[in-house]
Amino acid sequence: MKLTVYLVDAFAENVFEGNPAAVVPLTEWLPDATMQKMAMEHNLSETAFFVPEDNCYHIRWFTPEAEVDLCGHATLAASHVMFHYLNYTAETITFKSRSGELSVKKEGELLVLNFPASIVEAKYIPTSLKTAFGIHPQKCFKGRDDLMLIFKSEDDIINLKPDFSKIQESTARGIICTAKSEKYDFVSRFFAPAVGVNEDPVTGSAHTMLIPYWAKQLNKKNMVAKQLSKRGGVLECRHLNNRVEIGGKAKTYLVGEIEI
Repeated sequence: MKLTVYLVDAFAENVFEGNPAAVVPLTEWLPDATMQKMAMEHNLSETAFFVPEDNCYHIRWFTPEAEVDLCGHATLAASHVMFHYLNYTAETITFKSRSGELSVKKEGELLVLNFPASIVEAKYIPTSLKTAFGIHPQKCFKGRDDLMLIFKSEDDIINLKPDFSKIQESTARGIICTAKSEKYDFVSRFFAPAVGVNEDPVTGSAHTMLIPYWAKQLNKKNMVAKQLSKRGGVLECRHLNNRVEIGGKAKTYLVGEIEI
């Protein structure tokens, strides 16, 4: 069997920026074990697979170690592939997923994700996370999939020194670390060793929690965020009550062929 694979840098102005994802369009699902092995072979934070279904598309995402319920950058990458390579002509793509209905629309050069907003509930800082980053967080919140730690400043986020063994003691999918920014509205980093991703370059799904929190703190609906990973990425954010919009650009790095 031969399949086409696309490697796309999502939330990126240029190649080698943002978050790389593999995208594999399918006409029908492969066995779950095969898709998981493919994701492991790609060794990127996410591989997206999608198939046509009931006038829309069903999308699934795999890290090298596990299937996840929601992924922003790989959805952005999949939409980029559909618009640029698969002759998709409408302005909006609708996806079915384990997290419900998602959509992606074109806004000029941006691709804008429309995702369900996450809950944001205050909780005590878990003991393991108080010292997991070398800097003590100020607050902790629980979301749909992740925990979010609030730090005093952008410099704190830049200077985090993650202890992945302590981070893995949490039962959350991942840990979001965030602070207010002077140049942007807020900044963040994201760590998910539990699903095989020590630090993710740019995490769209984490912003389903970040956007509601910072919209309330800053009293703003439209915001610009920066994820401060080594590769980095800028996200255009909108708070729409029970939904959020996350916009970014994408660049193709590679188009290839898989033989399995």
